Amino acid sequence: MPAAFFETKPRAFNPVSASGLTPEALDSANEALKELIDWRNDIVEINRNKGERVLDHMAVATKALGWPGQVVDAARSQLKSVVELQVKTLDVTMEAWEEELKSPSPTASSSQILSKLNSLSSFPGMSSSANPIEVWIKLMGPWQRAWVEIFGALGKGQ
Repeated sequence: MPAAFFETKPRAFNPVSASGLTPEALDSANEALKELIDWRNDIVEINRNKGERVLDHMAVATKALGWPGQVVDAARSQLKSVVELQVKTLDVTMEAWEEELKSPSPTASSSQILSKLNSLSSFPGMSSSANPIEVWIKLMGPWQRAWVEIFGALGKGQ
């Protein structure tokens, strides 16, 4: 039995306490962090529940179509990569906010948090100037190669 489609722990909300902020600013920042965590946890839960079910249906369909099991394996790998990237993006965003809020002067300059949020260098294979097209190409390249290999094998009767 393969591992579950997506396994990661939900993230708990721990309000940030920061000096140098007005109560309104701190409440707003904590509310934004809470919403990010809720969104992240929803993504985790939905993917945990739906991912296996979708892949099970794909397995039945590929068998009925006479396609090799590698179709589902390739789909699992690529879909899992996309979900991991989405969760990692939310984690990096929350960590940047939390770190900045805990800094000695969180309102002094926004350049540090902007630098962190504009950089995708924390993702393997991504440059610090990665744009959405680069991310898409990075994610979809292996997916397309896998499909070409699978359908090439089908055409050769393998």
